[in-house]
Amino acid sequence: MMLTRIALLALSFPLLFTAQASADDAASLKQKLSDLNSLKAQFSQTVTDINGKVIQQGEGTFALAVPNQFYWHLTSPDESLIVADGQDVWIYNPFAEEVSVLDLNQAIEASPIALLVHRDDYTWQQYQVTQADNCYSIAPKDVDAGVAKVEVCFNASSLQTMKLEDQQGNLSEFNLSEQATLADVDKSLFKFTVPEGVDIDDQRLKAVK
Repeated sequence: MMLTRIALLALSFPLLFTAQASADDAASLKQKLSDLNSLKAQFSQTVTDINGKVIQQGEGTFALAVPNQFYWHLTSPDESLIVADGQDVWIYNPFAEEVSVLDLNQAIEASPIALLVHRDDYTWQQYQVTQADNCYSIAPKDVDAGVAKVEVCFNASSLQTMKLEDQQGNLSEFNLSEQATLADVDKSLFKFTVPEGVDIDDQRLKAVK
């Protein structure tokens, strides 16, 4: 399902903000990310296949705050909303009138970049972080990992772009603009209220009896 796939890619933004590692380049990336405890921005999104053909484009608004709070509102071409409130992840499809709910850890485990959320040195030893100017390439050492490479680029202290390449050669690129620190009024973005009449697909592990 494309919406779920984009949701998991989108979650990579807040997950990156807790990254730690011991290598010099990784330490440099960690320092960059530690300066971004909260962020609100506009984004444009382009997904291309291995042949460079564009298979999806979109734009919208996102916000994040440490720890693990995230708001991702795709406004075009089709609307969708992802909200991580620190414990649960809500993925809302207005067209289908359905919202899926996942435990935060459960959603992270489903993502091919799941290990980026962990703080321990052992986890980051599984990755090779390489800096080139203001960009950082993050590649898993395990050849069987679901993602081939993640690249994040900065303009001074501002996060500008993120690229994710999967093992099939598909490339998802996110370009950010109008970045700003979250205001107090923006904190309400991380609270999701299920609209009336919308079906709930509760996939949280704690909901399983």
